[in-house]
Amino acid sequence: MIRHVVFFTARDAKDRDTIYDGLAILEQNPHARFLEVGRNLATDPIPGAVPDFVVYGEFEDEAALSAFKAHPIYQKSIDIVRPLRDLRMSADFLSRKDS
Repeated sequence: MIRHVVFFTARDAKDRDTIYDGLAILEQNPHARFLEVGRNLATDPIPGAVPDFVVYGEFEDEAALSAFKAHPIYQKSIDIVRPLRDLRMSADFLSRKDS
């Protein structure tokens, strides 16, 4: 299984609700085993860059992740979020629990 984690920050705080709604439509994409969008609670006491949002997904394999990214819902989310976001940091990794 592939775990997919993406962090986002808003360029302007006034756009946070729009960004959240644009990311939340990803939960309708049928290619994820599990997908969740959340607002960062920002509870970490260590200073540093703090993302506004986290997208967390689980995918059966690379083909499922590719299908997720090729789906029209993914592009719709990009069209809404990309003009309003600043940081986007992504990581994909194989879950050791499934090996």
